[in-house]
Amino acid sequence: MLIFLLILGVILVSADQIIKWWVVENLLPVKSMDFIRFGDLEIMGLRYCENTGAAFSSFSGARWFLTVLVTVMLAVLLIFTIKYKHKQTLFLVSSVMIMSGGVGNLIDRIRLGYVIDYLDVKLFDFAVFNFADICVVLGAILLLIFLFFIEPKIIAKENSEKEQIHEQT
Repeated sequence: MLIFLLILGVILVSADQIIKWWVVENLLPVKSMDFIRFGDLEIMGLRYCENTGAAFSSFSGARWFLTVLVTVMLAVLLIFTIKYKHKQTLFLVSSVMIMSGGVGNLIDRIRLGYVIDYLDVKLFDFAVFNFADICVVLGAILLLIFLFFIEPKIIAKENSEKEQIHEQT
């Protein structure tokens, strides 16, 4: 399982960095282009954007604060994941997704001083985001599903098994 999780993390971070490289090479000169469109209805576009902040450009310009904060959060999540490595696959995969997204954006922040964003929802007004952001959000959603719906069932089953063993003795 550890090998799978490491490979998954490397694939996600690599995909993020490759996409950002493509964006810089192909989108930087034109700044924006259509991505998903149905007739005259624009769903999503690609737009080169340098985000010096965090989500929705919060903490804009606080590069080193965000770098330290994200590094600490990644370390805490890594320690928590290692400590609870016996958890279910969904818990581990969601943790790796969150960490991979954090690492992808952290690489940009350290190397460039900003995060490259490029996915621009045209259907409604929304922030411009990137693949790493998607990894963090989907990972967080999966982690919440695990914590609120799956883990309580696991705990209940373990408690039931302990009660049965206790009754037998």
